[in-house]
Amino acid sequence: MLTVYLSGEIHTDWREEIEAGAEGLGVTFTAPVTDHEASDDCGVAILGAEPDKFWHDHKGAKLNAIRTRHGIETADIVVVRFGEKYRQWNAAFDAGYAAALGKPLIVVSLPEHQHALKEVHAAALAVCDQPGQVAQILRYVLTGKLPV
Repeated sequence: MLTVYLSGEIHTDWREEIEAGAEGLGVTFTAPVTDHEASDDCGVAILGAEPDKFWHDHKGAKLNAIRTRHGIETADIVVVRFGEKYRQWNAAFDAGYAAALGKPLIVVSLPEHQHALKEVHAAALAVCDQPGQVAQILRYVLTGKLPV
């Protein structure tokens, strides 16, 4: 069983596309909380309200960091997607953290962001621009079969 952590952009269905393409491969997928409101408010929902927005966000970020670090540390492969607006700072952190741990890293990003993400791409073992390509990579890694 292979565990793949799917990090990054949360506004499209790219995770579902990869999961569907990898069906039958014996892959378990994990991810951050993709409900934006729940992710933002988890700290205050669990630990109590904060009058200052900084501390509200700080609590949530720390709880999310526990989940993210655990997901990356226990993954066999980490996939990080940078969406239309590539300035997803959490995705850049996740890519760097995975690389620092020696995790195989696959980056999904648009061709027009190649220059802006060159350092992130340099840390990756594969860089692609379509989520379906990630499923093809996983199929090849696990079975040795090329797409038809």
